[in-house]
Amino acid sequence: MCWSQGRATSVGGVKFPIDGVRVGHWTDEAAATGCTVLLFPEGTVASGEVRGGAPATREFDLLAPERSVSRLDAVVISGGSVFGLAASDGVVAHLEEQGVGFPTPAGPVPIVVGMSLFDLMVGDGSVRPGAAEGRLAANAAASDTVEVGRVGAGAGATVGTWRGRDRSAPGGFGFASARRGDLVVAAAMAVNAAGDVDDGLVSQSIADGVFDSWPERTGAGSLADGGRDNTTIGVVVTNGAVDKAGCLLLAQSAHDGLARAIFPPHTRSDGDAVVAAATGGVSIGGAELDILRVLTVAVVERAIGNAC
Repeated sequence: MCWSQGRATSVGGVKFPIDGVRVGHWTDEAAATGCTVLLFPEGTVASGEVRGGAPATREFDLLAPERSVSRLDAVVISGGSVFGLAASDGVVAHLEEQGVGFPTPAGPVPIVVGMSLFDLMVGDGSVRPGAAEGRLAANAAASDTVEVGRVGAGAGATVGTWRGRDRSAPGGFGFASARRGDLVVAAAMAVNAAGDVDDGLVSQSIADGVFDSWPERTGAGSLADGGRDNTTIGVVVTNGAVDKAGCLLLAQSAHDGLARAIFPPHTRSDGDAVVAAATGGVSIGGAELDILRVLTVAVVERAIGNAC
């Protein structure tokens, strides 16, 4: 089985600053793919938003504020494109064994949201995270530390493929957090963008008319079709007591941070998607929600920069 070739990791890196949130990776370095699992404490609520043109998601619709399920038990971020969504099956089974999930007369139903990125043209594309790999990553989520870099869902990530694969650069898995008073926001992002991780120079050169790296593609396809290895996906977490509607606003702000860090963002070949989760514990008002949105923009931008 392919999972025996990889490794599950949860130690090293940086401390996750919000109580009860645990992160684990499964990584196959040889095949250049992997998956990342975030487990959440009881009472976590969430919403999310997709802005990329080619998303690969599972159970994302239940995050809409009008949907009846308000809890979130786990998010799975995976390589392997649509095949990698199968990693969520292992996380669902893991949580069911722990008695975690939405209560029903038939027993708990774990609420697990999945997002995948396309890394099949890097390493060995025949190796994709599945249920066994998702379970290993969930088992590895045993501490509050986060390993970053070419691990988990970021193991086979690339950036800058919109210019052509010959001009691409390694992506990865990045993390950042920020605090104002008692409020904390953290962002974990798998960065596999068609666009460049940009400090403003690319967009400035385009606006000035001096950009000399336009891809030589025309016709009906997407501008980034030549790269294929696209999509930035991730999770924003706060300790603020935010409802699902507020979490949607945080997810929107996360995409603003993504657009500050990546140029061009949200192409038709990207599947850019973000889940925003709130563990509660710190009461907020309207002004504090705006503060959380500001923090979200900043930490997503920094997490993406830290990934590469």
